Amino acid sequence: MLPFKLSHVVAGFIAVLVGYTSSVAIIFQAIDRLGATEAQANSWMLVLGVGMGLSTLLLSLTARMPVLTAWSTPGAALIALGTGATLPEATGAFLFCAVLLIVTGLGGWFDRLARLVPDSLANAMLAGILFSFGIKIFDGISSNPVLVGIMVATYLAMRRYGPRYAIAVVFLAGLGHVAVTGGFADAALPLSLARPSFVMPEFQPAVLIGLGLPLYLVTMSSQNMPGVATLRADGFEPRIGRAITVTGIFSLLLAPFGGYAFNLAAITAAICTGPDADEDPRTRWKAGVFTGIFYVIVGLMGATVIGLFLILPQALVLTIAALALLGSIGNSLSAALTDKTDREAALVTFMATASGFGLMGIGAPFWALLFGLIVRFALRR
Repeated sequence: MLPFKLSHVVAGFIAVLVGYTSSVAIIFQAIDRLGATEAQANSWMLVLGVGMGLSTLLLSLTARMPVLTAWSTPGAALIALGTGATLPEATGAFLFCAVLLIVTGLGGWFDRLARLVPDSLANAMLAGILFSFGIKIFDGISSNPVLVGIMVATYLAMRRYGPRYAIAVVFLAGLGHVAVTGGFADAALPLSLARPSFVMPEFQPAVLIGLGLPLYLVTMSSQNMPGVATLRADGFEPRIGRAITVTGIFSLLLAPFGGYAFNLAAITAAICTGPDADEDPRTRWKAGVFTGIFYVIVGLMGATVIGLFLILPQALVLTIAALALLGSIGNSLSAALTDKTDREAALVTFMATASGFGLMGIGAPFWALLFGLIVRFALRR
């Protein structure tokens, strides 16, 4: 008997697929903004993949939970906006951010802060994050209705007759349709392995404050906080400080090669923490292990695998992600609205998160929690 299930492998693969295809374009924009060479760009993709993979493996194996990490997507967007910094100066800011992450993890204050957030609001925030991602399936319907229709019909049939393998079969059905219709006919994949490229950091106070500090703030508020909520929504209680310390150490070691910031994952983690990954919560950590393995493979293969992800139709990626997250969205919404006394505060949190707005360079999840806490305090006797 195998020590793992097919659902573990599928969940890990879908998590990596969603993680890359949903935000790899932002990474490319950030690399381009900093004026990196092709070798440096390949180095970024190498260390980001390997860094996510090794940190996910370490945390999942030691905690026996599906603790996934990710690159900081809002951090990449911040870099892509441009600060006028050179690549060496930005690298110095990345190291500064990494030190702040390590200090935060070792200090333990984030653990205490996370426990102050009621479960109803944490679930509402998570539901808002996943909801804004899940509704993109309707963009896929407008762009490729036949492909999405086949995948949805396959999903409904498998949920009835073979729910454990639903997502795997849906993905294969989507790939089959794309292949039959000639979607891969003109695809050209570069065959090469990525190599690390070291950048000597430069520490400019203005860049440390203007880029390093905002990078830390958006990573903590928009990534780590939802990541904790994702784990707790499915009944996992990780050692948050330790997890953040690990991501900070990986950021510190890999920043000179392009690993600008690592953090706890939220959307991709939800794929591995829910019942679709494994009916038994005690063995869902194996889905995290396969996620880490796939991340390392993607990082080592560099441009070849990235090219493969980029040639997949957007409708296929949006649909498989939405269907994989469907259970987590429903569970989070249900948990958020169960307590009648917190229902309005949870709704405000959900709507603010789903809106995707930002304020002062900080993403919606942080402000949504703040608004929800204000409403909760105002309405409670």
